[in-house]
Amino acid sequence: MTGSYHTCLLIDDNYIDNFVTRRLLESSHFAEKIIVTESPTEAIKMLDNGTVKPDVIFLDIRMPLMSGFEFLDAYDKLAIAKTGIKIFLLSSSFDPTDIKRSTDNKYITHFIHKPLTYKILEELP
Repeated sequence: MTGSYHTCLLIDDNYIDNFVTRRLLESSHFAEKIIVTESPTEAIKMLDNGTVKPDVIFLDIRMPLMSGFEFLDAYDKLAIAKTGIKIFLLSSSFDPTDIKRSTDNKYITHFIHKPLTYKILEELP
């Protein structure tokens, strides 16, 4: 994979998952810039004030204070251009309700079960 994207935003409350995913994204040259935050609230602020303009977002579902689905609700209310931004749910959840909610959400491009791998990256839509 060669730098398909300019900016990738990774939102996950787990430091170890972020470390591993970031290293994978960097070594695969997935994006020119990779921004990581453990706070979905902080991600919403960065998107809202324009400090981050991602082409792709990897979003965890189960996080304290704000879940991935709550992030998507807040994201929907942002007055930013959302066309061209791919959002991949990156989760360890096998809950059929989570999977159904992800397929029903207009912003979700694809649901990915953790861990992210090179093979999964190569097969992303």
